[in-house]
Amino acid sequence: MTSYLEVSTATATQDEAIRLAESAVTARLAGNAQVIGPVVSVFWHLGERGTGQEWRLLLYTTERRYEDLEAYLLAHHPWDNPQVTATSIVAGSATCLEWLRKSVDDE
Repeated sequence: MTSYLEVSTATATQDEAIRLAESAVTARLAGNAQVIGPVVSVFWHLGERGTGQEWRLLLYTTERRYEDLEAYLLAHHPWDNPQVTATSIVAGSATCLEWLRKSVDDE
């Protein structure tokens, strides 16, 4: 049985998020992506609390493709240490999940 994931990261600009989304989908590491924003983030960075506007990027993939997607995001992200996290998709329509699996199937 295939496991599905929603992978999240953020960028400083909408254009950066769109570039990452388009390139990850083109590489078939994600079946689709959504750019949401702007959002306000509150965080600790370099020992100080910060607040900033970011663009959230959600990418949808399978657990089997996650490692490659994570490596791709880390290599192509404009930040040195971006947050990249994955959340399990515990349910979804069968046709949608099958489409997602086929979209990232590299075999």
